[in-house]
Amino acid sequence: MTNLNPKKKKLLKWIAGVLIALLVLVIASAVYIAAKWKPFLTEKIKTGVYEASDHLYNIDFTDLNLNILTGTVSMDSVKLYPDTAVFHKLRKQDLAPVHLFEIRLDELKLTRISIMDAYFKKRINMNAIVLDHPSINMLRFNVKPQPDTVKTATNLYQKISKSLESVHIRSIKVLNANFDYIKGENGTVLNAVKKLNVSITDVLIDSVSQHDKERFYYSKDVAFELIGYKSVSKDKMYTIKVDTLTGFANSGDIRLKGFQMIPMYPDLTFSRKYSTQRDRYDLKFPTISFRGLDIERFNVEGRLYAEALTIASAKVKIFMNRELPPSKANKSRNFPQIALQRVELPLIIDTVNLKNVDVAYTEYNPIAQERGTVNIDNLTGTIKNVTNDSLQKSKNAFMAADLKAKIIKAADLDAHLRFNLNAADGAFTFRGSIGAMNMPALNPLASALGLVKIETGNIQKVEFDVKGNAVGSTGSMKMYYTNLKVQLLKEGEDGAAPKKKGLLSFLANKLVVKDANPEKGEPLRVAPIQFTRSPSQSFFSLLWKSVFSGIRETVGIGFIKPKSAEKSYEKIEDKLEERKEDRKEKREERREARKKEREEKQKADDKKEKAGKN
Repeated sequence: MTNLNPKKKKLLKWIAGVLIALLVLVIASAVYIAAKWKPFLTEKIKTGVYEASDHLYNIDFTDLNLNILTGTVSMDSVKLYPDTAVFHKLRKQDLAPVHLFEIRLDELKLTRISIMDAYFKKRINMNAIVLDHPSINMLRFNVKPQPDTVKTATNLYQKISKSLESVHIRSIKVLNANFDYIKGENGTVLNAVKKLNVSITDVLIDSVSQHDKERFYYSKDVAFELIGYKSVSKDKMYTIKVDTLTGFANSGDIRLKGFQMIPMYPDLTFSRKYSTQRDRYDLKFPTISFRGLDIERFNVEGRLYAEALTIASAKVKIFMNRELPPSKANKSRNFPQIALQRVELPLIIDTVNLKNVDVAYTEYNPIAQERGTVNIDNLTGTIKNVTNDSLQKSKNAFMAADLKAKIIKAADLDAHLRFNLNAADGAFTFRGSIGAMNMPALNPLASALGLVKIETGNIQKVEFDVKGNAVGSTGSMKMYYTNLKVQLLKEGEDGAAPKKKGLLSFLANKLVVKDANPEKGEPLRVAPIQFTRSPSQSFFSLLWKSVFSGIRETVGIGFIKPKSAEKSYEKIEDKLEERKEDRKEKREERREARKKEREEKQKADDKKEKAGKN
């Protein structure tokens, strides 16, 4: 600069002065225009929301900040709320929406808005709308479902077209929202979540996009993410946790990771919180995913429709304490197809996929003071037509399950179940096969269900075909086996563990029990299945005991009808009471023995003392 001649220095100073003057003029103009436009924009925003929502919603904010240079608009202390008078009027006319929204946030930001396009061309173009830490209430009402506004004649574009040619927003983000799902009629919070993130991509409202079926509510996609959800069940007996929940509205792909239902107490402590027998569940589902979930239909009609639901690598543990009296409720209401019809949410899931699910059912025997577990491992297969929708059931009234698993860690199970979704008595069919296994592996079930202990035996294959309902089951079984020897058991007196029938076991093996099927030179024996269910027995119990009745019939010893839950509990009560009496008697005997010991000691001391005096 020092080498420049005076004329050039003067020119540069003049140019710099002009630029500074222009900059000051631009800034001053921007400030002036912003100040002048502020009340205009405030009124336009409020009127726009009110008119676009057919007078159903109002928006309020304490201040509006406009930066012409950067194209940024921000609103402070924003509140979007419905006009309840308008809603009730629409409800009387059967025109009200299913959901209403209440939104509050400290600041709403709109970035890189083309102010000139908005004013002169009636086109709104902006980079992003950001809602940071909003509070969102979604109220659901029992009203007549309305068609989606995108598909009606008076859609959103037609409502804005009087004042705008188009609206294009590249991104809308909701960050770290607190979201409450509320029953509108009484204000009951149905669900509450924190740290909800939503990202809406490429919102375009114009004459072309209104007919674009590839868009979801005018957007290319809506993605959401929920992080670290945790709640307590209504009865305060379980903690429910979810690591992450993510989804994409356009594809209907929803993925839930790290779902757990964790009991609040250890198994026996948990069960003793109730006065009757209750199942205790411990669930761990690493991944649950929906494919093709119709979010638009769920939002408008309150119905869940999905192409597929996949559950993978899940661990399901069920515990039952038999020391408590049985519930008087009939457990047939928990048969899968009957329980499904009780779900309040109307649903259709074309296919449920199960992949490597492990199920462990454990019972506590208070007499033996031990736990026994039945394992079903690597459960894999499909369940088709999972629905409680009346229209869907009129088209197809059967839910079908085709499953494979490893049972009691010993044999392969191939099972096919068909459930009649319209049958009040819970009608179903159950057919399949069990692969090769060593028969003594059945003893945990054999002694409890059939009063028999298997010493030796090898099964090559079992085939069964059963029809059942809430009353019981009938059917047939083909069991191929060799080298069978058994011990017959009798119930122990006063509820004690079963005992061996020595002589009868010997005679049974020699005269009654068939040691093979088919026997040499004989055709294969086909055994009948006939089992009567007690009201306290579960669906799972009915399946197992039906199959086991066929096994006993096949080997020639018949099926011993088990006691009802009430009779079994009476035995348990008697045995536990007897043990109390035994413990009481033993305590009294110990007290008497200690008393006698003290008296003898005292006599000995007195004798020594007397001898010392002499």
